[in-house]
Amino acid sequence: QALNLAKEVQQSLLPKENPRIPHLDIAGKSVYCDETGGDYYDLLDLGKEKIGIVVGDVSGHGIQSALLMTTVRGSLRQRILRPESLAMMISDLNRQFHTDVESSGHFMTLFICEIDTRNRILRWVRAGHDPATVYDIASDTFLELGGKGLPLGVVKDIQYEENAGRIETNQILVIGTDGIWESFDPDGKRFGKDKFKDIIRSNAYLPAKSIAESMIKSV
Repeated sequence: QALNLAKEVQQSLLPKENPRIPHLDIAGKSVYCDETGGDYYDLLDLGKEKIGIVVGDVSGHGIQSALLMTTVRGSLRQRILRPESLAMMISDLNRQFHTDVESSGHFMTLFICEIDTRNRILRWVRAGHDPATVYDIASDTFLELGGKGLPLGVVKDIQYEENAGRIETNQILVIGTDGIWESFDPDGKRFGKDKFKDIIRSNAYLPAKSIAESMIKSV
């Protein structure tokens, strides 16, 4: 009963619906392998025609990871009330998170990006998380949004690096966790990044929600 209650509380903290933003089609989905887990995603209203998208993964599984996930969510949502660069926000978040996990050895990978629809600019910070993937339909090419940065909680006082790039028409941005590409089938075959990209390509003309559902179904 306690686990089911924890699951209900944690699921209620994830976005309840996909946002409706002119010129963008956004969808997210999270499925835990246990009742609770450390995976996290959120959609943040940054004002001035900007939206923030964040995906994170706390080390380990279960209740402890779930509690740390909720801590990061609350801290980040509080931090965006003082608008500064993404790098400064994540540097502050890391200092606070490091204090929480210093004795436990836990850490959290995180990828956060800001989509500026008015100026067609994408800014992002990568904190140890797998790079986000951008698929350009016209050229049939994939680009990874990398960048330097340790996972949150590893080192207390570090300055994270902010990256930026242009947003082009008919591009697909996909941010996931290793729960996708590090899954194994009953025969021990790894899902992998190649299959991940194949699913994006084969569903490129479908709505974002359909792409997300196709990815989860394939896993």
